Amino acid sequence: MKEVTDRVAWVGAIDWDRRLFDSLVPLPDGTTYNAYLVRGSEKTALLDTVDPHFSDTLFSALDGVSQIDYVVSHHAEQDHSGTIPLILSRFPKAKVVVTAKAKRMLMDLLPIPEEAFLVVADGDSLSLGDRTLTFIHTPWVHWPETMSSYLVEEKILFSCDFFGSHIASSDLLATDRCRVHEAAKRYFAEIMMPFRSIIAKNLDKLSNYDIRMIAPSHGQIYDQPGWIVDSYREWVSAAPRNLVTLPFVSMHGSTRIMVDHLASALSKRKVGVELFNLSVTDIGKLAMSLVDAGSIVLGAPTVLAGPHPLAAYAAFLANALRPKAQFLSIVGSYGWGGKTVDILAGMIPNLKVEVLAPVLCKGLPKKDTLAALDGLAESIALKHRENRYGN
Repeated sequence: MKEVTDRVAWVGAIDWDRRLFDSLVPLPDGTTYNAYLVRGSEKTALLDTVDPHFSDTLFSALDGVSQIDYVVSHHAEQDHSGTIPLILSRFPKAKVVVTAKAKRMLMDLLPIPEEAFLVVADGDSLSLGDRTLTFIHTPWVHWPETMSSYLVEEKILFSCDFFGSHIASSDLLATDRCRVHEAAKRYFAEIMMPFRSIIAKNLDKLSNYDIRMIAPSHGQIYDQPGWIVDSYREWVSAAPRNLVTLPFVSMHGSTRIMVDHLASALSKRKVGVELFNLSVTDIGKLAMSLVDAGSIVLGAPTVLAGPHPLAAYAAFLANALRPKAQFLSIVGSYGWGGKTVDILAGMIPNLKVEVLAPVLCKGLPKKDTLAALDGLAESIALKHRENRYGN
C-alpha cells in the first residue's frame, strides 16, 4: 500500500515482465494494474482491482483492511475487474458499483451474483462519510460501459483507461513527462483512437470538474494533469500534421527502392515522412504515427495476385484505428499482375480519405515509375498545403 493522500492509497500491482497485451498490443515498458483504496469516515471503497494473476499482490496490499463497503468497477475487462469475485469472498457485504451496462457485462464475464451490484447513473454520488465519490459515465474510453469516479473533497479523478499509459514503475507520480507522454500517446493510438469523436465529448464533460489529480488504472498518476488533458485534446481534435506515415514491406528490394525514392521526394517538398518496415516494426510506433499523419501511403508488393500479408495487416490496422488522415495512396511492385490495389482499397471502408493515384510497377522501378512517385509526392505536398497542415 502506497499513500496518495491521507485518505487515498494505491493498492495495485506492477507487471514488470508483461510484453504483450490482449495477445496483440506490444508493452515495451510493462504495465501496472492500478487499484485505489478510498477511506471515508464511515465507509471504505476499493476502486478497481487487478489482473487475477496479481490477486495475491492486491490482498497483500489490503492486509489489515477490515472493511470494504464498495468495489467500484470502472471497466469490466479482466485487468480491472477480474479479481472482484475474490474480493467479494473476503468482503461478502461489499457492493459492486457499476454502470447498468457494466452490470450486464460483468455477469457474463465473472461469477458475481446479481444482488451484489449497485448500479449508478451518470452524475450519481456515493457518500463515504466525510468523502464523496461522484460517478461520471465516460463510454467508449474504450468500452461502452466505462465510467470514471471523482473524489469531490480531494479533487481526484479516477479515470480508468482514460489518460492511461503502460509503464511499469515504482514511482506513483508521472515525474518523467517525456517518457509518460510517449507512453500515453502509444496507449491512445492503440486503444482510444477509434473513438475520437466520443472522447471529445467526454473531455468536454470533464471540463465541468475541478481536477487536481488524475489517477488512471494503468501507468502513473498525474499530479499536474493539465498537460495530459491538453495532449488528449490535440490527439482527438487537432488538424493532422504535415506528415506522411509510410508502412511498407519489400521482398526483393523493388518496393523498397520506390519507398525510399518517395520519402526523399516528400522531404524535398518539406513534407515530413515516417517509414515503418512492417517485417520488423513496432506496431505501437506505427499507431502513434497514425495519430498525427495527414496522409498514409502503403508500400505493398504483390504476392499470389494480392497484397503481401504484412501490408494487408497494416491496412486492417489503419481501418480499425480510424486515424484522422485525409489522403491515402499505395505504391509497390508486382511480378506479372494482380489485384493488390483493389484488395487493399476494400480493406479500409472506415477511413474517410481521398485516394490518390497509386504507383505500381512491374519488376524493378524504372525512370517512368520514379517520375510517377515524384508526381505522387507533389500531389501530397499540394494537398497538405491546401489544408494548411502544420508541423
